[in-house]
Amino acid sequence: MKQQKNIENTLTPKHIAVALAVAFAALSGNVLASGYQFGSQTVSGQGNSDAGSAEADNASTIFYNPAGMSLLKGDNLTIGTTIVVPHSTYADMGSTDFNGTPTGGTAASGYAPSSVIAPNTYFTHQINDKISAGFGVFVPYGAQINYGNTWNGRYALTDVKLQSMALNPSMSFKLDQRNSFGFGITAQYMKAKLDQAVDVPGSLKALGVPIVAGDGEAGITGHGWGYGFNLGYLLQLDDNTRIGFAYRSSVKQTLKGNATWDFSTCTTNPAINSLLAAGSGHANSASELDLNTPETLSANVFSQLNDHWAAMADITWTRNSRLTNLDIQFPGTTEGDQTINQNWKNTYRLSLGANYRVNQALTLRTGVAFDQAPISSPQMTDPALPDSNRHWYSAGLNYKIDAHSSIDAAYSYVAFNDALVDYTNSCTPLMKSCTGNGETTLGKFSTDIQFIGISYNYSF
Repeated sequence: MKQQKNIENTLTPKHIAVALAVAFAALSGNVLASGYQFGSQTVSGQGNSDAGSAEADNASTIFYNPAGMSLLKGDNLTIGTTIVVPHSTYADMGSTDFNGTPTGGTAASGYAPSSVIAPNTYFTHQINDKISAGFGVFVPYGAQINYGNTWNGRYALTDVKLQSMALNPSMSFKLDQRNSFGFGITAQYMKAKLDQAVDVPGSLKALGVPIVAGDGEAGITGHGWGYGFNLGYLLQLDDNTRIGFAYRSSVKQTLKGNATWDFSTCTTNPAINSLLAAGSGHANSASELDLNTPETLSANVFSQLNDHWAAMADITWTRNSRLTNLDIQFPGTTEGDQTINQNWKNTYRLSLGANYRVNQALTLRTGVAFDQAPISSPQMTDPALPDSNRHWYSAGLNYKIDAHSSIDAAYSYVAFNDALVDYTNSCTPLMKSCTGNGETTLGKFSTDIQFIGISYNYSF
């Protein structure tokens, strides 16, 4: 009976709930970052590393600046897809459990998918000389990481998958020959699946309970809709040069799902596994997280220098600093909220690009960009978001098939700085005042990503 009591004291609901806490922290990282914000919303923009936000040469201006629809005549359709090819390696440098004991396990490898495909579609309609309307569908955020159940940092995270879709109806108003204004409404859907190991062995060891057991498992699914808006202004300085400003608001999002806990494989004895599960004091339950994605503010310029050359630039500021704490709730239970401190910083992205018109049919594009990560230090870098500053190098082309149709193609190589992780969960399973696995994940991530895009444009 004494042994059972020790187990019950160790495997509290807070102990198991750490899986949800870190999982939701992972989700927030993927949702709320420049880190896993999906890097390409349009193929034509990708060719210039998104420096051409003020170019407004096809329907994808709905995403960058809805005021740009005022430059498009008639009806315009853009349908594109981007293939993302990630590559990442991890070197563990001494991850430990909350007792300070090495976590052991296996090295993480092959945790990034071989490729991911994300589509986008934009349509604009010129109502009259002053007013245009449009509709966009794109992927704002996405992530997929599967470290496996035995890797060194499994107490922080085993796998995460995030899918999203945004619907963006928009309108533009041409105030006069130089000034245009646009706005849009954003409806954003997110779906996530996240899992983490539960440190049963470390907890039993800390209390001196003589049971040899393996890890438990905890998982969560969540989904929900959120809503926001975007604004745009375009100033035509002359026939060849224009300046744009765009704002995309925070999207309020509530993710609701289910949390599941599994102790059935901790030992080969079903009776002990049942005892561990009962001692946790936690049954499968609902889970919920309220969050706001950060708003962005952009300024950009486009200039047609001569018959062949065009130059462009964009700077985008993202307000990540609002993301200080995440409070995870467990509706219908007595479990208190789990708080994750992020301490993210505001970031900016600077892009420079150029077009070269070879002839009436072919235009070549190129661009470079520097993109800051919101992570403030290795101590605040969770394995779910092994993010770092990155550099973009892009090339693309537009080929006009006829007077009404054209294709865009683009390739981007994105090089990340090495991401050092020294993440410690400050709350251990033995602490009653908070929830935490108490693990320290210590290592280095090296990452690069390739984007390959193709789209079709049609005007009528």
